[in-house]
Amino acid sequence: MLLLLMPMMMVWAAKTNRETVVLSCELHCQGCCDKIMKNIAFEKGVKDIVCDLKTRTVKVTYDPTKTTLEAILKAFERIGKPAKVVTPLAVETKYLLKHIQQ
Repeated sequence: MLLLLMPMMMVWAAKTNRETVVLSCELHCQGCCDKIMKNIAFEKGVKDIVCDLKTRTVKVTYDPTKTTLEAILKAFERIGKPAKVVTPLAVETKYLLKHIQQ
């Protein structure tokens, strides 16, 4: 029984070693999102990436034992899409202000 639980425990332990960051980035079209998805998704340690064209943000989940936030930000710069860290509240506020002004 213990041998059956060990692989499950290893998978669980691997999933807990993740951090998520929301980045603000100049996203003009789906092509910008595609460029990020094709390049940043293959950076060492990146586990998941989600582009949101409406809020112009990118949510990156990564393994901090394999990469750093600084390395991820440098990867964005290399592809011509510099990014800044934002808080979730700032993203929601930006989205709401945009829709109130319209």
